[in-house]
Amino acid sequence: MVLKVFFPSCCSSAESGILIGRWISEQSSAVILAVVHFPFIPVQVKQYLSEVQRVTKVSVSVLGSWSNSKLEKEESLSEFLEDLGTIFSHEPWIQISKEGDSKFWSCSTLQKHSNNPKEEEIILVYYDQRKVMLSHLHPPLDTATSADHKADDASKLSAIFDTVAKSKILFMTDRYDDGPLKLTHCCRSRVLKFWPLSFLWSKLSTCEQLGHRLQHLQVISSNKKAQTQTQLMRKANIFVSLLIDVALGILLMSWLYRKNRIGHLADTLIPVADHVAEELQDLLQWLMGAPAGLKMNRALDQVLGRFFLYHIHLWISYIHLMSPFIEMILWYVGLSACLGLTVALCILSDIIALLTFHIYCFYVYGARLYCLKIYGLSSLWRLFRGKKWNVLRQRVDSCSYDLDQLFIGTLLFTILLFLLPTTALYYLVFTLLRLLVVIVQGLIHLLVDLIDSLPLYSIILRLCRSYRLAAGVKFRVLEQQDGKPLRLLMQINPLSYGSVVQTYRLPTYSCYPKDSWTSLCKKLFLGELIYPWKHKGEKQD
Repeated sequence: MVLKVFFPSCCSSAESGILIGRWISEQSSAVILAVVHFPFIPVQVKQYLSEVQRVTKVSVSVLGSWSNSKLEKEESLSEFLEDLGTIFSHEPWIQISKEGDSKFWSCSTLQKHSNNPKEEEIILVYYDQRKVMLSHLHPPLDTATSADHKADDASKLSAIFDTVAKSKILFMTDRYDDGPLKLTHCCRSRVLKFWPLSFLWSKLSTCEQLGHRLQHLQVISSNKKAQTQTQLMRKANIFVSLLIDVALGILLMSWLYRKNRIGHLADTLIPVADHVAEELQDLLQWLMGAPAGLKMNRALDQVLGRFFLYHIHLWISYIHLMSPFIEMILWYVGLSACLGLTVALCILSDIIALLTFHIYCFYVYGARLYCLKIYGLSSLWRLFRGKKWNVLRQRVDSCSYDLDQLFIGTLLFTILLFLLPTTALYYLVFTLLRLLVVIVQGLIHLLVDLIDSLPLYSIILRLCRSYRLAAGVKFRVLEQQDGKPLRLLMQINPLSYGSVVQTYRLPTYSCYPKDSWTSLCKKLFLGELIYPWKHKGEKQD
């Protein structure tokens, strides 16, 4: 029996892990789609695969293990990957390993429930994942004599092509957060693979808004006729939204370039940045003393204060170095308002992010130091109680420690505990400053979302011709007399404005956070970094 394993060439340099794909039993073929890297939690892998199966309707499962000895030289890891066959019940269990720079790979199968395992001939087929995903396999022509044989081969290949095409959800991972699973597979277009472009596209809200508007232009310019009333209304709402957005942007651009307002704005920007830097210096000088009468750790307080003061001096030097070019930059940035008011607002949000980058750095430094101490104290507290955190099982287990470990743990716990108030104060101050900047950016993004999602055409239609959007009918009695027919007037009951907005609201790219208030407060207490403007993917943390 011949076993065919279709392996994506983009995964040849992947780290060791498990193989995700589809098993086609009729053809004795395995189509590998991605590699999940080590370390991972099996429960999260199963949850992720069940979600992929629900969306794609493709029976995706764990088919085997992948070992890259060039990257991973530990024998324990390869043994662990082989033992995973007992956790993920799939037969046969495929084991592929790559040894150094060798052109030949080792590929074997493991029959777990067979008493007399048979030697199978294995054919390893490499394929370009991106090309197969974007290709359309045409049926063969019936001019040849062996048409039936060719049709049979084409049907087998079509199963491979359909598997890769339908599993597109695997390749469209979140741009900002990979979640608990780290996968290797083919991803976005090659242009965005270059580091500067991918970085700018993922971090700047202006690029997100331009991509969102590009999708709207594709919908409007499509030659495909709207099949339903909902699709027609969506096209009309997108067209009116784009039209009003561009009109407001042109008005803003004309206001900016009138009476040299760009020059006045550039002259005001440097003094404002200097004033903010001076206020931060005064705040740090206050923290380095006795803030609010609190007794801080003198040595750590001086180290942190001087560290942050040095960053402020660097930032002031950077601002003054850029001051001759700011007016020219603002002049060219103002031209982008012709693309729409939302693009101009996103550029404003990015400018605020760049001008407050030092505050962001302070927040990251304080949060990382505070988070390190919080997790260190929690780990040492479990040490006193004879407990430890089991990473594989995600639970707290009992553990016995000797005297030296308890002594070192007590010493470290005491040091971290007495240094915690100083670190917590710096973290609290810079978190409040960071939240202030995030609130301003959040208000700008809410305004952008409002312009993007508001169904203006439907609202105008409801205002001018309310009968076009009917929620039902009502009857009014015109005449009721004995011996004569009852005369009624049927009138259309229009949708309410709230229902119009809810029904025809346009989707946005959702730059606002999706964390609950409980999760947000928990992250703030533990010192975890918060990025409210980022996307949240389909996968759960």
